[in-house]
Amino acid sequence: MQIRPEDRLSDRQLAADKRDSRDALKSALVRQQVVAAVDLGASKVTCFIMKPEGVRKGDRTLTTAGVGYVQSRGVRGGAIVNLDEASSAIAQAVERAENVAGVRVQGVTVATAGGQLASHRIAGRVSIGARPINDNDLVRAIQQALGPFKLAGRRAAHILPISWSVDGQNGVKDPRAMFGRTLGVELLVVSVSEAVFQTLGACVERAHLQFEGVVAAPFVSALAALEEDEMDLGAICIDMGGGSTSAAVFTGGSLVHVETVPVGGGHVTQDIARGLSTSIAGAERIKTLHGSAIASANEDREMIEAPPRGDDPGAGPVVAPRSLLKGIIAPRVEETLELLRDRLRASGAPVEAGAGLVLTGGASQLAGVREVAVRVFDRPVRLGRPRRVPHLADAASGPAFTAAAGVLHRAAFGPREAVSAKALASAKLRREPLDPRANPVAKAAAWLRENL
Repeated sequence: MQIRPEDRLSDRQLAADKRDSRDALKSALVRQQVVAAVDLGASKVTCFIMKPEGVRKGDRTLTTAGVGYVQSRGVRGGAIVNLDEASSAIAQAVERAENVAGVRVQGVTVATAGGQLASHRIAGRVSIGARPINDNDLVRAIQQALGPFKLAGRRAAHILPISWSVDGQNGVKDPRAMFGRTLGVELLVVSVSEAVFQTLGACVERAHLQFEGVVAAPFVSALAALEEDEMDLGAICIDMGGGSTSAAVFTGGSLVHVETVPVGGGHVTQDIARGLSTSIAGAERIKTLHGSAIASANEDREMIEAPPRGDDPGAGPVVAPRSLLKGIIAPRVEETLELLRDRLRASGAPVEAGAGLVLTGGASQLAGVREVAVRVFDRPVRLGRPRRVPHLADAASGPAFTAAAGVLHRAAFGPREAVSAKALASAKLRREPLDPRANPVAKAAAWLRENL
């Protein structure tokens, strides 16, 4: 039977239509979703929403579609103490951001400095043979490193490659297609308390949202505040929150250590309230308006007024010299930074000799904190803000919003992690009791081959 030319054209058109349909379906399935970040702090809860079109790969900048924040409730010292109040605050912050963005989000990633953040450096090595290194070899090296690693009572939040080595040559960024007989990897595992992780998940689900994982606040704050050169040359990003102060150490472009101390700006406020016999709200207002961690001119003669504690209508305001306020604030700020410095030294973290300090978080905005940090760490210090998010409103562009912006940076630009946050969080979604002997890191190993 003779096939007419128009029949051939019709067949080709039909095949092209099917191919286009498959491509459209595939594109729809892999299309990026809206990214929602929640920074759950002791002083405020913040939600940033980013649409897929908000990512500009060319200049590595972001545009947020919506921002919402409310005063924190149910959180104290970096830990949830009232599940209902904390979930209500999360729902409120998300709803405000949704109203601005004009979208509804299904799930959120939570940034926190609570949960007794800890980091662990582990290494693995596998034999290759004299052939080019491929993805499967990278997977085997990571699995070899994670195999004997145990996290008793803890949950991995991040598993990040620090560096690769080929035949003993260290500092390799991407070993694929290189030739060698042995492949080594050094990983950083950042973990949180399993109980805190489960509580965070329950809190988010109670707000009728999907829990898409937890990230370390100092890590994502660093992604938003540090420049590429700072990460390469070495830097310490200190996130000073209301309930805790945490640090992320970068060397050679990679995160190498995370540290945290359970002391933050809220403790300064409590010290002021006790020292001046005023209310917490009055102490916070005085700290914001008149507080400083360093001496200033005429502070002995300058008087400040604080509302009295209690509801006695006959009680007059508390009057004190400003020097007394400085005498309360400075020791607490210095003690907090010294405690963090000593913990970093004791950890053996590879801090570069010329590494600078970048301060983020709401408590870093207190006058004189930068000067105290210079004295304590004996390093250059600058104040960090969300970078490359040019359209943020002034009210949401300060150091207090760095962590929320960092979650968006991580989603858009990486760094690429050995195991995704969703994979690490997936064990929580199962309803059967968790096997205490099971390794939550090993459960995510199947994800490696598809996503590395």
